Amino acid sequence: MPRLTSRFWVDAYLARLRLADIPAFVVVHGDDTGGVVLVKLNTLDGSATLFQRTFDLMTDTRVWSELAAGPEPDVDAAVARQRGFDPDLWVIEVEDRAGRHLLDQDGLA
Repeated sequence: MPRLTSRFWVDAYLARLRLADIPAFVVVHGDDTGGVVLVKLNTLDGSATLFQRTFDLMTDTRVWSELAAGPEPDVDAAVARQRGFDPDLWVIEVEDRAGRHLLDQDGLA
């Protein structure tokens, strides 16, 4: 199976969110071909959770794991730290009071 580019994955993820009426925005545009993607879930109550895609060695699969959670300014600081390490990084902000992000759906890992 061919490797999907970061840009293709981001576009597909945003389309899936739109179909579920979940607002989302690219807040940091990374490298189209290979940038790491972070997803910030903003529950619009002052809290947020930051997810990153990782590789689970036990199951030999990609999974989304929580990188940071808590007050939104703390999560934003975690994003800023990650951007300092990786200038090719993508950041997508999902805004949903119910906490939906769809990262647990098939095809998004």
